[in-house]
Amino acid sequence: MAYEVVFSTGQLKRARYAVAAVFCVHGAVTGSLATRIPWIQDHAGVGAGQLGLALAFPALGASVAMPLAGAVSHRFGARNALRGLLALWTLSLILPSFASNPLTLCGALFVYGATAGMSDVAMNALGVEVENRLHRSIMSGLHGMWSVGALIGSAGGTLAAHLGSDARLHHVIAAATLTALGLIACQGVLDLRSAPDEAPPPRFALPPKSALLIGAVGFCAVFAEGASLDWSAVYLRDVMDTSAGLAAASTATFALTMAVARLVGDRIVDRFGSVRTVRVGGVLATAGGLLVVLAPHPAVAMTGFAFIGLGVAVVVPLAFAAAGRSGPNPSQAIAGVATITYTSGLIAPSAIGAVADATSLVVSFGLVTALACGLVVGAGVLRSRGGASVKSGAAEAVAEPRR
Repeated sequence: MAYEVVFSTGQLKRARYAVAAVFCVHGAVTGSLATRIPWIQDHAGVGAGQLGLALAFPALGASVAMPLAGAVSHRFGARNALRGLLALWTLSLILPSFASNPLTLCGALFVYGATAGMSDVAMNALGVEVENRLHRSIMSGLHGMWSVGALIGSAGGTLAAHLGSDARLHHVIAAATLTALGLIACQGVLDLRSAPDEAPPPRFALPPKSALLIGAVGFCAVFAEGASLDWSAVYLRDVMDTSAGLAAASTATFALTMAVARLVGDRIVDRFGSVRTVRVGGVLATAGGLLVVLAPHPAVAMTGFAFIGLGVAVVVPLAFAAAGRSGPNPSQAIAGVATITYTSGLIAPSAIGAVADATSLVVSFGLVTALACGLVVGAGVLRSRGGASVKSGAAEAVAEPRR
């Protein structure tokens, strides 16, 4: 990117709001799909095991497509790349609900994952660039806006499920609306472009060893997030024997707690530090997992999902910040951690389905609970090399001179 370009404070503030809106739109797509997974499962005629297999295809699509995002941004510029990739993502929402069998569902979810991954990389790269230029933490807030979007999408899906509406009609309307909003939001993001003589970025680079432990902590958090987001509604319906509307509401509750925690996350980290914040979050997520597994009543299970959301909400922004301090090449470390955490979120649903098919959904969320314990054990890797934990993500994550 053309890092030498100087933007005014006003431009950066507008860019921050624009990127926040993009995060919100991106999250709304995820929330819109997650609440209708039970409908899609029934329409496609797949069991828990087949659904778990199908939900592995977003991970496959993302793995194939994510390395291409940097090349797309290099060729077309950050704004144009984000505009196109985000539109492809919002429109891909339509595909899964039209799948009528396991094969077409897998294909639809492959495209869904590919567009999700590329647009996610593009918007996070622009978010980090705005954060770097403002010299203060905004990433937790941006991820909070993603959760707000997921909440909005979940609320719409909950209403649609409660009314018994066809998910195909619901997703066509949602996709059209979100595509229009996304295109409007992209107008305000930074228009960064590569220098004419700048070589394109490599398509694939292994993360440095220093980032692997950080990525492992992020893996635990995002696995719990992905499992809860995609399977909470199915868990309430199949295990707790609730109505479709109440099952969808569990996903909305989870998204709400994620949104609240991320929106206030920067202030919490400023006060308590990253290590303590993640350890306490790990305790909350572990307690939430136990509530889900042992729940005698749907309200207890919904409370458990809410605790999981609170516990894992701010881990990923802190992992990105820690990766930026973990070695001589911060951008490569951040990209490596992002790949690990994002892939975790995409493989989690399929792993939950595979375990559920072999045993039960209750055992599957026992696995989620065990991984939540990993946050308590591994939080120390987020400590800065100087020994103090992070208290301001942006200020400490960008330690190298600006090029």
